[in-house]
Amino acid sequence: MVGFLIGMYIEYAGSEDAQPRPEQTYRQAPPTDFSRHLLILIAAVMNADGSAMRSELELVKRMLVRTYGEQRAAHLLLILREMLKEKQEVTFVSRQIRGEMAYSQRLELLHILFRISRADSDINPSELQLLQHIASQMGITTPDFLSLRAMFVSSPDSDYKILDVNTNADEEEVKKAYRKMAMRFHPDRLLGLSDNEKKAAEEKFLSVQKAYENIKRKRGWS
Repeated sequence: MVGFLIGMYIEYAGSEDAQPRPEQTYRQAPPTDFSRHLLILIAAVMNADGSAMRSELELVKRMLVRTYGEQRAAHLLLILREMLKEKQEVTFVSRQIRGEMAYSQRLELLHILFRISRADSDINPSELQLLQHIASQMGITTPDFLSLRAMFVSSPDSDYKILDVNTNADEEEVKKAYRKMAMRFHPDRLLGLSDNEKKAAEEKFLSVQKAYENIKRKRGWS
């Protein structure tokens, strides 16, 4: 997922192709380097509950290795470890990303941060609060944030939140919401995107599909 985001972000991260020198610290990294901004948000999310979990770090490591390869990933992980020691400028970075990335790309970035937060099988209130702040500063709408949150945080009305409908919505309203969300995320409609982008959309599509089936079953609809 990180790989396709970097691909979409190529104009913003013009310096991304340049390999950093081993002795270069994260403070010396170009301020427009997308990998730096990505690591800042990752570090903030990992620290949101007071400590970075090994499960979170392992997930990030796998993502970086798939994207950059072993050598580059090892360097970025060193930068991340330094960032974890300090408080990060989340608001500034999120607003900068808002001005440089398309809405769908920002939504995918938030999806990645949710995945990292849940790497330890739980997303606590402090992590949710930070994710909501990041979403707000990146310009993610409240319905989209709630829909994405419901994919990771279970609640009695999660299925309804995923489809962005009220719990008292009738069958026609639910069906209409499902069709709208399914059309939005169906991989077959994302022509011209990379395989990773389609895979990410498919994951959301399956969540939407599952939510719809759950509601139908609970309400006794055919």
